[in-house]
Amino acid sequence: MGTLNRCKTAAALLLALQAAGMPAWAATAVSNASASASAGAADTALVSRITANLARVKGVRARFTQTQTLAAMKAPLVSTGSLLYFRERGVIWQIETPYRKTWVMSDSGMAVIDAAGQRVASRSPQGARGAAEIAKMMRTMLGGDLSALYSQFDVAAHGTPSQWRMRLVPRQPQIAQSLRTIEMEGGDYLQSLRITLASGDVVQYDFSGSAEVTEITPADQKLFGTP
Repeated sequence: MGTLNRCKTAAALLLALQAAGMPAWAATAVSNASASASAGAADTALVSRITANLARVKGVRARFTQTQTLAAMKAPLVSTGSLLYFRERGVIWQIETPYRKTWVMSDSGMAVIDAAGQRVASRSPQGARGAAEIAKMMRTMLGGDLSALYSQFDVAAHGTPSQWRMRLVPRQPQIAQSLRTIEMEGGDYLQSLRITLASGDVVQYDFSGSAEVTEITPADQKLFGTP
């Protein structure tokens, strides 16, 4: 759980923006006028095509590597695992190394499941909130909903819809106190997400083997059904 706590601040900022009133999954709902006002020099047409491309699928299954580079640590903290994003249900985030644990995030809340398949109570409420925030953030990003970010971030996008890079810089001083930048790269799917905190700590997510999911398995159904 400790490896999740350090990215709590950045994830919480993203969730606060999502909760500001923008409709969920509204990847194509931002008008050119509002996008250009907040995105500055970004290619707003490219941003629109990127978000529409990300939002086209019902679900995604992928592998991930999370690397945290912390000023207080001599070596990066690395964890690996798999995730399932399914628009209608939520996110299953499974850590496989250096320990085994699963977080299931749905509209009804979050469940933590141990290696034996049993629900466990979090020893750290703050860490549990951080895990939930990360799952919600991933659900938003994988769904292509970047519209909630425009009012609080300057957006720069480069490349093409098949291979793009996007950089978000906080516009509001209160956000900039905690967060320096969010950088994303992708094509048909999100390939990497890099969060740099104001402290200089960096959380990097690299995704591989992304594949579209149209139906979830019985095992996935069971996990989503965990209270």
